[in-house]
Amino acid sequence: MNLNIPNSLTIFRIVAVAAIVVCFYFEGDTARWVALGIYFIAGVTDFLDGYIARKWDMQSDLGRMLDPIADKLLISIVLIMLAAYGTINMGNYSIIPAVIILSREILLSGLREYLAQLHINMPVSNLAKWKTAVQMVSLGFLLAGTAGDQVLPYNTEIGLTTLWLAAAITVYTGYDYLRIGIQHVINKD
Repeated sequence: MNLNIPNSLTIFRIVAVAAIVVCFYFEGDTARWVALGIYFIAGVTDFLDGYIARKWDMQSDLGRMLDPIADKLLISIVLIMLAAYGTINMGNYSIIPAVIILSREILLSGLREYLAQLHINMPVSNLAKWKTAVQMVSLGFLLAGTAGDQVLPYNTEIGLTTLWLAAAITVYTGYDYLRIGIQHVINKD
């Protein structure tokens, strides 16, 4: 196993997901701030692992496999925990963008896996990178939740609004990837 610096950062991000989940089992604002701190560090490692891998020529098959898994785990598990905790819920319709985001991740994972069997690589678009950034910011606000509302008025509302924005970008990029993927499948036949 190639445990270089970028791969170690990616593995840390996967472990951080478990630590964030543990924070939800504790009451009070401190647990929310700790979860946000862990989430922030995990987000920074998401940037750093790719940057270091490219800059220092440390790219590896392990990293190419684990990095998207770590990203999807982080986003998906935080969305699920926020729904379980009630920050994202049916009452304020915020479950809808969460379902959109999770559905796209599952759909595109399956599409990428199928296209990989055809030896077709679907690179990440710049807009998809922005989508990830908006998701990450949104979830940061939502992780702070009511604890964040005491520091920044309307913190939760900002998080919910940016979650809807992330979902809108998600629909657009998901459609774009699906269109390209279907073209590859049609051209194969």
